[in-house]
Amino acid sequence: MAVSVDQILRWKQSGTPAPPLAVLTAWDFMSGQIVDAAGADIALVGDSLAMVALGYDTTLPLTTEDILICAKAVRRGVKNALVVVDLPFLSYQTSVEDAIRAAGQMLKEAGAQAVKLEGGHEGVVDTVRRLVQWGIPVMGHVGLTPQSVNQFGGFRKQGKTEAEADRILAEARALEQAGAFCVVLEHIPAELARDITKALGIPTIGIGAGVHCDGQVLVTADVLGLSAWQPPFAKVYANLRQQAIEAAQQFCGEVRSGQYPA
Repeated sequence: MAVSVDQILRWKQSGTPAPPLAVLTAWDFMSGQIVDAAGADIALVGDSLAMVALGYDTTLPLTTEDILICAKAVRRGVKNALVVVDLPFLSYQTSVEDAIRAAGQMLKEAGAQAVKLEGGHEGVVDTVRRLVQWGIPVMGHVGLTPQSVNQFGGFRKQGKTEAEADRILAEARALEQAGAFCVVLEHIPAELARDITKALGIPTIGIGAGVHCDGQVLVTADVLGLSAWQPPFAKVYANLRQQAIEAAQQFCGEVRSGQYPA
């Protein structure tokens, strides 16, 4: 049965214990099929594809057109998981109208069921509220927000001081009040993630945030060992990058030696 936003909300609000939510990223038709066949609850078309699929150093260069093309491909490969699409940098920060337009494209043209916005300050919270009012489900994202990498001075762990922790908790609460159906907690201390998870009535999805979240998300390229580099909190379950190189080397060698085609 296809996963819905309502199911994600009821998963936590029912009050009955349930397995943690499993979330994986996807960036094209094939990765969408893989994530869906694996049984992920949510397929996130994350702006991390800027780095793992398009070769950028950060997520900032990604355009709305870039992620829209990828989201369409992912949606064609996903049948059951909830498809959530990141809104890229400067597609929603400039105005609420721009945010509605970009988010609407993801639902109308790509067939996504929700969008994700980074940050929890007043401007983002107001945008989330307006999107939800217009019938666009929103996933929040606090802690390390990669679109703010220049402000943070790199991909550094957030929430390590009392002031930072208080701010991140307040942002998560504000996003819930604005109507977000869940929130990603990225690269924050496990104790802070535990406190946020207890404080919210919507699910928390952790990435480098410890074991206390309601679900976990990883970049699929990291899970499969396809990335040349993985963040310290990622767990690599296979080494497909090396296997792919060796398979391609074998093909090249057989062509040059005359073994293929045989």
